[in-house]
Amino acid sequence: IEQRLPTAYLTGEAWLQGVPFHIDPRSIVPRSLIAEVLASGWMDDALGREPHTVLDMCCGNGSLAVLSALAWPHAHIVGADVSQDALAVARLNGQRHQVTQRIAWLHSNGWEQVAASFDLVLCNPPYVADVRMNALPQEFLAEPDVSLRGGEDGMDFIRPFLSQVGSHLNDGGWVVLEIGHEREGFERAFPSLSPLWLGTSAGEDAVLALSKAQALSLATASGARP
Repeated sequence: IEQRLPTAYLTGEAWLQGVPFHIDPRSIVPRSLIAEVLASGWMDDALGREPHTVLDMCCGNGSLAVLSALAWPHAHIVGADVSQDALAVARLNGQRHQVTQRIAWLHSNGWEQVAASFDLVLCNPPYVADVRMNALPQEFLAEPDVSLRGGEDGMDFIRPFLSQVGSHLNDGGWVVLEIGHEREGFERAFPSLSPLWLGTSAGEDAVLALSKAQALSLATASGARP
């Protein structure tokens, strides 16, 4: 109570979509809204089949990669993150759920070490804009700053991510991106985009999807700053 630490760090565990995950201060607490979209079956419908290859960019604790491996038992998953500490936690969760053989954990700053293309790219990046970051409850500030802070408008990671994601999608592929409360900043940064907004328990503004064609339209543009 005095230190305002998240309960998950005190217990060493957090649950997402009914699945338990190990968690400690090396990684952000698992709570991505993308997990709801995954559980809904929307991704299977959009692809028209189960994905063969999935990338969890900014995988953090590995929860989305593990949930993907559990949902699609024949898929090969890559979990990429800039933090070696977070990847260590992700590996523990892969081992816990016995999916280690189907998940490749990759230390990469964005796309730097990612060469492959995928049927599905999931990304819950650092997207909290500075003004919101400064107003977060103290419990959030116990989590790794690199996993949360998205810069002045929340788009510092998302701009370069979207500028290259199209070239990493297979034909018919999709990218599913979480942006939390930053829809206004997203629409200012990418005014030409008309993404598909996906409903979650947080409403219809927090998670969006882009087809490969839409993603490729951003290949030569990184989003204009407001």
